Amino acid sequence: MDWAASFRWFDSKRGASNRLIPRWLFLRALGLIYFSAFFPLVYQIRGLIGPNGILPAGDYLQAVAQSLGHVSRVWYAPTLLWFSSSSQMLLALCWIGMAASLLLVFNLWPRAMLAICFVCFLSFVSAAQDFSGYQSDGMLLEAGFISLFFAPPGLRPGLGREHPSSRASMFLLQWEWFRIYFESGAVKLLSGDPQWRNFTAMDEYYQNGPLPTWIGWHVQHLPHWVHAASVYATLGLELGLVWMFLLPRRWRIVCFFIVTPWQIMVIVTANYTFLNYLVLVLGVLLLDDRFCQHLLRILGIRHSKSAAGASASVENAPAANESPFRSTYRVIKLSFASAILLCIFYATTALMLLMFSQSIPLPTEPIVALEPFRIANRYGLFAVMTRGRYEIEFQGSNDGQNWVAYPFAFKPQDIRQPPRIYAPYQPRFDWNLWFASLGTWREYPIVLNTEVRLLSGDKDVLALFGGNPFPQSPPRQIRAVLWQYWFTTSAEKQITGAWWRREMLGLYAPTLERAADGKIGAVEMPNVAPHE
Repeated sequence: MDWAASFRWFDSKRGASNRLIPRWLFLRALGLIYFSAFFPLVYQIRGLIGPNGILPAGDYLQAVAQSLGHVSRVWYAPTLLWFSSSSQMLLALCWIGMAASLLLVFNLWPRAMLAICFVCFLSFVSAAQDFSGYQSDGMLLEAGFISLFFAPPGLRPGLGREHPSSRASMFLLQWEWFRIYFESGAVKLLSGDPQWRNFTAMDEYYQNGPLPTWIGWHVQHLPHWVHAASVYATLGLELGLVWMFLLPRRWRIVCFFIVTPWQIMVIVTANYTFLNYLVLVLGVLLLDDRFCQHLLRILGIRHSKSAAGASASVENAPAANESPFRSTYRVIKLSFASAILLCIFYATTALMLLMFSQSIPLPTEPIVALEPFRIANRYGLFAVMTRGRYEIEFQGSNDGQNWVAYPFAFKPQDIRQPPRIYAPYQPRFDWNLWFASLGTWREYPIVLNTEVRLLSGDKDVLALFGGNPFPQSPPRQIRAVLWQYWFTTSAEKQITGAWWRREMLGLYAPTLERAADGKIGAVEMPNVAPHE
C-alpha cells in the first residue's frame, strides 16, 4: 500500500509540478526580504534591545523567567537570547541571518537557510517587545515558516524538478496572501471608522502615515474625487478581487497584473518597510510555469525546457522499490508536515472567522499554542485612519532655556527636507515614535527610557539618531516635545521651499535632569492634552 497516497496534498511527489519557476522566483525574493529585515538591525539592535538599549532584552527575559517555569518561559518567548543577550549575541543573530538569507538568494541549501533565517528573526522578535509589534514581522515569520515545507531539499536543488512543492504549502502561502488583503478590507468596515464609510480615508493618508515619501506629497494634492476613488478601489480589491486566487489560471494571472501595480504604488507613496515587498512577491505564486516561460520568451531570455514536463513524471514515479525503513520514514515525515500545516490552516481560518464574531464556538488551543511563534496571524491594515500627523522630538539643554534638537535619520523633522523613499529598510525607532505620538508617554515607555539614555550619552541609543548635537558630553536636561505636521500646499512650497509646516503642541513627556551626583529626576511634567 502506498501510504503517501493518503497525504496527496502534503507529498511533494504529487506536488505542484507546474509551479517550479514561480517557486524559484519567490524563494529568491524571500531571501532578499529576509536580508532587508536583518540588515537594519545591525545598526539598530544594540540601541533597541541591547544591554544599554531602550528596552533591554536581558531585563525583559529576566522578568519572563521570574513569572514562568523553565519550559513555559521558552515557549512564551522562543529566542536564542536565553543563552545570552549580550551585544555580541545580538549582532551574531543579525550577521548569521544575513549570511543565511544571501545563501538562500543563491539557492544554496534553501531549507536549511530558511530554518536559520526563521530562528534568528524569531529570536529577535520574541525579545524585542514594543519594537516587534508589527504585522510585517508576523507576515515574514509566517511566510518563512511555511516555506520550509515549500522549498526543495538538497544543497543545490536548482528548480527542484524532482521535488515540486506540496500543494498544501503552496496553498498556505497563497492563503496568507489572500488573508492579508481580505482581512485588511474586512477590518476597515468592521472598525466602524466613518472615514472609510464616507470615502474620505485617503484624503490625508499620504501625510499622516508612519513615514511618508516625496511622491506621497504630490499624490496628496490630487483632487478629492481621486482619493475617494482610491477608497472604493481599495475596498473592492481587498474584499472582492483577491478571491480570484481560487479561480482557474487565466483569472489568477489577471489578478496578478492588477495587484502588482497596486503594491508598487503603495511602495512609492509610503515607507512600510518590507511589508509590501513581501505581499508583492507572494503574488508571484498566482503564476505558473507556462506563463513564466511565455514571458521569458517575450523578454528574449533563454530558458530550459518545460519545467512542468520535466517534473510531471515525478508524480507518477513508482514507489514499489522503496525499502520498508524508507517507506516508514516517509510516512512519519509526511504525517509531521501534515499536522503542522493543518494546524496553521485551522488557526488562521479560526482567527479570520472570530474577527467577524467572537461567539463562534471554535477551539482556540491551536491558536494559543502557535501564537508565540508568529506563524498563524490575524492581519488588518489601516482599520482606523489617523486624523493628524504628530511628531515627537527629543531636545537637550545645559541651562534649561536654550534647547537643541536631536536630528532623526528617517522620520520628518526639518520642514525643508523632502520625505524620502528608503523601504524596505526599517528604522524601528523612528517607526515606534509615530505610534507613541498617537498616545501618551505612560503608554509608551520607550520615550522616557530614551530620555534617560540620552542623559547618559549612551552611544548605542545615539546611533539611532541622525547625529549627536552634544558630542563633547551629554546635556544636563532632556525633554520630548510634540509637534503637529502638515504637508505644505503647492503654493506654500513654491514660495518657501518647505515640504512641511508644523506647530509645537507642548511637552510630551517629563523633562529629565541629571544632577551633579548623577541622579536623574523630573523637573517639569508634560502639558499636552491627549489627542485623537
